[in-house]
Amino acid sequence: MHGCSSGGSSSSNNSPSSKSSATPAVNINPADAPEVTKAKLGFIALTDSAPLIIAKEKGLFEKYGMKDVEVLKQASWPVTRDNLELGSQGGGIDGAHILSPMPYLMTLGTITKGNKPVPMNLLARLNTNGQAISLGKNYLDLKLGVNDSAKLKEAVAKAKASGKEVKAAVTFPGGTHDLWMRYWLASGGIDPDNDISTIPVPPPQMVSNMKVGNMEAFCVGEPWNAQLVTQKVGYTALVTGELWKDHPEKAFTLRADWVTKNPKAAKALTMAILEAQQWCDKPENQDEMCKIISQDKWLKVPFSDIISRSKGDIDYGDGRMVKGSPIAMKFWKDFASYPYKSHDIWFMTEDMRWGYIPKDTDVKKLVDQVNREDIWREAAKALKVPVAEIPTSTSRGIETFFDGVKFDPEKPQEYLNSLKIKKA
Repeated sequence: MHGCSSGGSSSSNNSPSSKSSATPAVNINPADAPEVTKAKLGFIALTDSAPLIIAKEKGLFEKYGMKDVEVLKQASWPVTRDNLELGSQGGGIDGAHILSPMPYLMTLGTITKGNKPVPMNLLARLNTNGQAISLGKNYLDLKLGVNDSAKLKEAVAKAKASGKEVKAAVTFPGGTHDLWMRYWLASGGIDPDNDISTIPVPPPQMVSNMKVGNMEAFCVGEPWNAQLVTQKVGYTALVTGELWKDHPEKAFTLRADWVTKNPKAAKALTMAILEAQQWCDKPENQDEMCKIISQDKWLKVPFSDIISRSKGDIDYGDGRMVKGSPIAMKFWKDFASYPYKSHDIWFMTEDMRWGYIPKDTDVKKLVDQVNREDIWREAAKALKVPVAEIPTSTSRGIETFFDGVKFDPEKPQEYLNSLKIKKA
């Protein structure tokens, strides 16, 4: 395996015997010992689930006293939600790699069975960037880029006039991909609720659905956009970092009742994930990371479909090629792992925009309830993360999108009022 000689402990072999020597159990003060050693965590087959997979493969959960962690593949985001609702006590899971808005929607009860609130906590952001909006090859002549959704508007109008339903696939209503797709379409004057059908499709099924013409466009995480290009089924119009540089994406979530009951275990899990994020972001570990996650038990995708975009080498499939993009997926650098509350305020404001949550939701109160950046900080401190790598504020400040629109987390209503296309 490549890149195992990087500083500190090299845990390149994944055999149990090498684990213990590579990652000795940290001398945990009895006072800090986790209340339980067991947790069941879900993941979806996406590159951004790597921190959970690497924490498992490299023995990092064990290192912090969580020796019985299972990392279990989920078929779709609705399945992840259902299993989180059940909890491990009910045959489900305790936590997961998840779309950042989902813990909020579950806490509000807008996406749960019988709309019964299932309080969740968000403990870390797993990554920034690394998603894309791709189109089928029928749209190749349009050569759409980030600034071109208005061009798509004409094509959509033509298709509709001829009686064809135009579909854009996303991974979960109100989730990150849904919000990227809607933001992009609306910026070009396309109403995602009336001009086009926005449909949910599980990430691993995107490419096969595009092949048979079930949709014209999709927004999903990697490696599925890269695979669409390799299989010559379509092309990438934009990577989501072009839409919003270093935008927040997936998160690590746990049921709030689990965290309340097991605060030390929650911190231990967070420590393992933070250390895995640091490992994943080292350029010398990229090949090894992609080899590990490509395995059948994890993503079940060829290594070659994962590695290029992980390195920021993007073949858009329409003649554009970018090497070493600065907006490739980040797991740790530029504060990628820290769960900024300001970002969650944006997610909730957009979910309000599209009618997924009531417009009288007290967003600040909700974010303070769900977002546990305090646990992230405790974990970072315990890991001796340099002060320079820990944000001083829970807000990243004013964000600017590709179309010049600005979002001030102090004034979400102003932002909402300024948007032309919306339900709210």
